[in-house]
Amino acid sequence: MKKYIWILIIFAILSIILLLTIISHKNNLSYIEINNKKIIIEIADSPKERFSGLMFRESLCEDCGMLFIFEEENFHNFWMKNTLIPLDMVFINSDLEIVDILYAKPCIEEICEIYTSKEKAVYVLEVNQNIFNKDIIGKNIKINF
Repeated sequence: MKKYIWILIIFAILSIILLLTIISHKNNLSYIEINNKKIIIEIADSPKERFSGLMFRESLCEDCGMLFIFEEENFHNFWMKNTLIPLDMVFINSDLEIVDILYAKPCIEEICEIYTSKEKAVYVLEVNQNIFNKDIIGKNIKINF
């Protein structure tokens, strides 16, 4: 009988630890804040992650996005090959200032349009289309990792 009590106690302790881990992880999500709007972000900072991006996804939650992080500030090219949802592409420089916003259409064709910002950027945020409009250009953002 004592053996089962110890097993229950250990199980309860492990359950509490798991629950606390989930709660703390949920509260420490990475997000970007633009005009007081928080966007929960997935990070794409490796060549493989940046290549795949949001390909083949059928939807993206309203307050979600993907933040592409590059090693250097430059004119980065994006395309929508195998991307099924229309997106806003928000280009952000190293000073955390929005330098351009482009509206990208899904593309399942063999040849897709290439999107490049007018100014150099080190971050690119992709969100559902029509979340932001061009009046955010020149505004600073806040990133929480």
